[in-house]
Parts: sequence; C-alpha cells; structure tokens
Amino acid sequence: MKAHLYLRASTKDQDALRAKASLEAFAADKGLALAGTYSENISGTKLNRPELMRLLNTAEKGEVLLVESVDRLSRLSQEDWETLKATIKDKGLRLVIADLPTSHMLIQDKGITGQIMEVINNMLLDLMATMARLDQEKRVDRIKQGLENKKAAQPDWKPAGKGKDKELWGRVQALIAKHPTMSADDVAKLAECGVATVYRIKREQKAG
Repeated sequence: MKAHLYLRASTKDQDALRAKASLEAFAADKGLALAGTYSENISGTKLNRPELMRLLNTAEKGEVLLVESVDRLSRLSQEDWETLKATIKDKGLRLVIADLPTSHMLIQDKGITGQIMEVINNMLLDLMATMARLDQEKRVDRIKQGLENKKAAQPDWKPAGKGKDKELWGRVQALIAKHPTMSADDVAKLAECGVATVYRIKREQKAG
C-alpha cells in the first residue's frame, strides 16, 4: 500500500520537514511504500494549501494520507474541516495520524472490528480537530489582548508589523507583469515565496 506524507509548519521560521524521518520510519514499520512527500510552511487555518491540494490531486483511491498529528493537517473552521474530510473520503484515501493509534487500523483491510474502530476513530478525529482549532483561536485572542493592553498603557504606541519585503514584492510584480497568464503557484516558485504572497500582491494591484 502506498502512503503520501503531509508535513506542515506555520511559519518559515519553523521546519516543516522536522517530522519527516519519524514518519518515514512509521511508514516502514507499517509496511507502507512512500509515494511522495508534501511539505509546506502555511497556516493550518487555511483550507487551500498548495501542497495539500497537490497531494489530494495526486493520491489515488485506497492509498494513505499520513500526517504526524491532527493539528498538522487542520486548525480549520468546522465548515472547512467538514469540507476537507469529505474531499479525503471522496478520493477514497485512508487518513492515518501517527499519534492517533485508532487511525492505524485503516491501513489494514476492514472487518467488523475495523468498521467499529473507524467510527471511534472518526469521533476522535473530530474531537482533536476541534481542540486544534480552539487552541488556535485562544492563541489569536491572547495576541489581540496583549496588543490592546499595550495600546491602553501607551496610547501612542503602534505595532511595528512585519513590513513588506520590497525586493521580493518587486520580483513578484515583475513576474506578474511579464507573464500575466502564469498561475500563482508558478509565480511563487519562480519568486521563491509563498503562494499567499502572490495572491496578496495581486489583490493590492487590483485594488489600487
């Protein structure tokens, strides 16, 4: 049986490939043949992630989508989580979470026991996805509260922000101008940036 590894980290400062070796060892232990590794640095709150979408387009029915933990796959809203689950199901993929033992049963052929475990596994998946989303929301709330407290203590204070990488933005804008029909994914690859940056620049160009 073939397995597709999905690895994700939230920011470029984190290593999306951190868990690659442990997942490869897990796959080998379960007798899975690696069909591909898909890694990206992008928020788990986004449904349309380039590498995740590429995996879903490439993987075939009966193959395994293997991730380290639920929060590496999803910090999605409930609606987007349901969409992702439906997509995985429609593709006929087996979602296996390395740190969720109940999901390991999906590697084997299903009997009555497997069907019961699948029901339990789905309940646990939903619970863990909800916990991952709530954790993200709490983190955002803490950041907002910290900014509000800072502003209250120092009314003239303003957050510095990340600012724009002028060189990067110039490179992306030049590529868009030279190749207006090129896809955002291809522009991002040539400019060596995230596809979200390309979309953001395109939106700003359209707005103004």
